[in-house]
Amino acid sequence: MGTQKERMLAGELYIADDPELAADAARAIRLTEEFNATAAADAATRRAALVALLGEVGEGTEVRPPLRVDYGTYISIGPRTFVNTGAVFLDVARITIGADVQIGPNVQLLTPTHPVEPGPRREKWEAAAPITIGDNVWLGGGVIVCPGVTIGENTVVGAGAVVVKDLPANVVAVGNPARVVRSV
Repeated sequence: MGTQKERMLAGELYIADDPELAADAARAIRLTEEFNATAAADAATRRAALVALLGEVGEGTEVRPPLRVDYGTYISIGPRTFVNTGAVFLDVARITIGADVQIGPNVQLLTPTHPVEPGPRREKWEAAAPITIGDNVWLGGGVIVCPGVTIGENTVVGAGAVVVKDLPANVVAVGNPARVVRSV
C-alpha cells in the first residue's frame, strides 16, 4: 500500500493531509515566498531560490514571479525556457517542461485529480497524473493544461485554451476544450 507520498507519486488515490506531505508543502511555501520576494535586479538570488525550489532548472531558463507550486521538487524545466508571471504549477505528479518553451502569463499546469463520486471526495481522497510539455512549445496567456496531458514539440496553444487531452507535435490548438486548427 505504501505511504501517502508513495501513493501520490505512483498516481494512486492518497490523502494529502499527511505529515510527510505537509512538511514537503511547507518547504515549498517557504521557498516560493523567497523566490517571489526577490528583486528583479538580483538575478543570482532569484536563480538560487528557483533552483532550491524546483527539481531541475535548465541553463538560461527564466521564471518571472509570482510562481505558485504544490511541492516544486516534481517540476523539471529544460534549458532556455521562459515562464511569464503568474504561473501555477501544481506538481502533485511530475511536470516536465522541455527546452526552449515559452509559457505566457497566468498559465496553469494542474496535475491533481479528485474522485467524481461524492463519498471518496468528501473523505479527501485525491490522485494525480503527470503533465509533459515538449521542446519549443508555446503556451499562450491563461492556458490551462489538465492532468495527464502531453503536448508535443513545436506545438502552439492559443491564449485561454483548456487542454484536456494530448496534443501532437507541430500543431496549433485553440479553444475550450483545445482543438487542433492547423499544422505548423
